[in-house]
This record gives sequence, C-alpha cells and structure tokens, in this order.
Amino acid sequence: MSTVNKKTEKRMRRHRRIRAKVIGTATRPRLSVFRSNRSIFAQLIDDEKAVTIAAASSARQNGTSAEKAKAVGMSIAEKAQAKGVKTAVFDRGGYLYAGAIKALADGARGGGLVF
Repeated sequence: MSTVNKKTEKRMRRHRRIRAKVIGTATRPRLSVFRSNRSIFAQLIDDEKAVTIAAASSARQNGTSAEKAKAVGMSIAEKAQAKGVKTAVFDRGGYLYAGAIKALADGARGGGLVF
C-alpha cells in the first residue's frame, strides 16, 4: 500500500468517526468540507432528506489556498443566508482544523453563518 493510500485511509477513518456524531437537519445543515490538492469545496447538506442545500468551490479562483478557502467560506455563507439558513454544524471531513480548513470556517463565520 502506498503512502498516499495510507493517508487517505486514515483521513477516511477520522471522517467516519466525525460523521457518527455530526448530523445535519433542515434548520441546521451540515457544512461539509473537501480539500483537493488544487481546490477546496464546501456543501450545506440536510442529512434527513439527503439533499444538498448549497455548494461552493474554489475551482475558478486565484490566490493562496487560505485566500481561496476564505472566499469559499464567504460564498457558502452568502448562499446559506439566501436560503434562510443561519446556523450549521461544521464537518471538517477528517482534515486537521488548520490552514485552509480554518480559513474556510472563519470565512463562513465572517459571512454570518453560526457554528
């Protein structure tokens, strides 16, 4: 097994542990984060209906990963406000709460999303 597979496997184990505790509802959806090597993605998910309420990504943006992540956080918060969502549950997806993940969370909080 390669190092990349081991890293991904460990992240997926952490993610499963987090998902056992974190559940999104219509009034308080789950803010799910996925980070690739180039981009960062965020979704607001209602787990009861298995529906994505809003989504945002940094696929077409320029800047450092932290700058892109903060912009994605602001964007998802703006979309949430438009849908009438004020609070969320943060699902860091098994990633450490640092760097781009923290920047996304700070951007979402700065945009008015409470979690």
